[in-house]
Amino acid sequence: MEMNRRTFLTYLGSGTAALAAAAAGLGSLTESKASAAAASHLFGYKSNKVSGFFEPIGHSKEDQLLLPKGFTYDVVAAYGDKINEAGDTFGFNNDFTVFFPIEGSNNHGLLWVNHEYSSDLFVHGAPAGADGKYTAEQIKKSLYNQGGSIIELKRGEDGKWAMDTKSKYARRVTGLTMMKLVGQAAGSNAVGSAVQVQGTFANCSGGMTLWNTLLTCEENFEETAELAGLNPTHYGWVVEVDPFDSSFEIRKHTSLGRFNHENTAMGLSKDGRVVVYMGDDKKDACVYKFVSKEKYIREMGRANTNLLYDGTLYAADMKKGKWIALTIEAVQKALADEKFKVPSLIKAKKEDLLAKFQTQADVVVNTHEAALILGATPTDRPEDIEICPFDNTFFVAHTNNDNHGNIHGHITRFFEKDSDLGALEFDFEIFAAGGRQSGFSAPDNLTFDSAGNLWTVTDMSSSSMNKGVFTSFGNNGMFVIPTTGPNMGQAMQFASAPLDAELTGPWFTPDETTLFLAVQHPGENTTDLAKPTSMWPHRPGDTMPRPAVVAITGFQF
Repeated sequence: MEMNRRTFLTYLGSGTAALAAAAAGLGSLTESKASAAAASHLFGYKSNKVSGFFEPIGHSKEDQLLLPKGFTYDVVAAYGDKINEAGDTFGFNNDFTVFFPIEGSNNHGLLWVNHEYSSDLFVHGAPAGADGKYTAEQIKKSLYNQGGSIIELKRGEDGKWAMDTKSKYARRVTGLTMMKLVGQAAGSNAVGSAVQVQGTFANCSGGMTLWNTLLTCEENFEETAELAGLNPTHYGWVVEVDPFDSSFEIRKHTSLGRFNHENTAMGLSKDGRVVVYMGDDKKDACVYKFVSKEKYIREMGRANTNLLYDGTLYAADMKKGKWIALTIEAVQKALADEKFKVPSLIKAKKEDLLAKFQTQADVVVNTHEAALILGATPTDRPEDIEICPFDNTFFVAHTNNDNHGNIHGHITRFFEKDSDLGALEFDFEIFAAGGRQSGFSAPDNLTFDSAGNLWTVTDMSSSSMNKGVFTSFGNNGMFVIPTTGPNMGQAMQFASAPLDAELTGPWFTPDETTLFLAVQHPGENTTDLAKPTSMWPHRPGDTMPRPAVVAITGFQF
């Protein structure tokens, strides 16, 4: 048959995957479901409700959240909405979401929502003051509107989702909330001897632990830390929160490394240790995983959090297909080698690096530099990482990198040796590539459904959308990419975002009847409050666009 570019991409996704899986001893997706060890909401999935029944939509330039025929959405929380009786309000620019059922219900639970960054225009009403600096009140407001929200949601008899503002659980975790550092850098000179630190902000994506807490990730923290006069080494971490228990002291896990964290994906090695995959959302950044020293014991429940205190942090060498252990001994040995040359991506001299790296705390605080020193592979903005629950491959959304001419990004699929998440060797393939032939550009957050379909949202910048080589894609969207079957590797569009916005944080209820999705920065290109470029979600009484979280329903049994 004639092989066009789309067909070729399909074969790249299917044939290559099958060959790689066979070579790794993985077997097919359907054959290996019983051995799945991914830590996510996918545990307990016993159905196949999502795929094969929606009609893909086309690209759009409308100021609407568009869905396929038969689907609808409820706005459950938007910026500024009251979330509890104490008067706390929903933060700005919502991102990652994770649903925690109450008493096993698919219609009643807690939703954690990240808040990534603030906005001069929409949060403060104007840019910084005439002197170019923010007032103390503006800084406080900016910190409050970042972090995360815990809200309680219920689905009524009419099928609509709504927030319960009288919830005993609903609360905010913000850039003002005190929390502690734990792990290898806690109390060290590398973090100014700190154990207690102020706040979490720049919260992009995250993950769920095996013990039913959440991990929220600090990404582009630098600007806010500088603005607020805070020590930058206290940010750029993975932060753990228990949504049901406010007495659980929120902690930053320093052993997982400090960088521009996108999310976490947690699973188990074959010998029972906890494995956490992480991406670093910047150009020429590496892919990481942490493997705990001790084994996970389910009966210990939340006490398993201690497993994240001690273990080994690795970075991927994609040229050799090996995981490099990021240890102080390895870094010092590399720097002591007379033949060592400082990688071009590191803007420091060898003598400065020798002075910087004295302890393991220095390694985890300066993870990106340590990884490059030891030969890890710089990649194209590795954002979301998810473990396939059926075969233990993991997928990385490499969003783009114009430094390398990778304008539209791609999704990489990794195959750990012997299908063991704790392995030190791997292989990989390009599962799907962004571009005209696939219909999407800049893949970002990922999630799976019970059929093994990969869902991805896109992150074209609002300044680039509908211009130049991005014209054909319209607004940002959400796509479903089957990982098996006749449509394997083909992206089908499920949602289109409003103007200037991106869709983030997709998360299903356990029975897959509802998909939670965040709509971030609608109207971001607005320069005059009187002339907003978007008015989504078009609620009566609103005078500005508002980032919001929606509950999408219409999935058929």
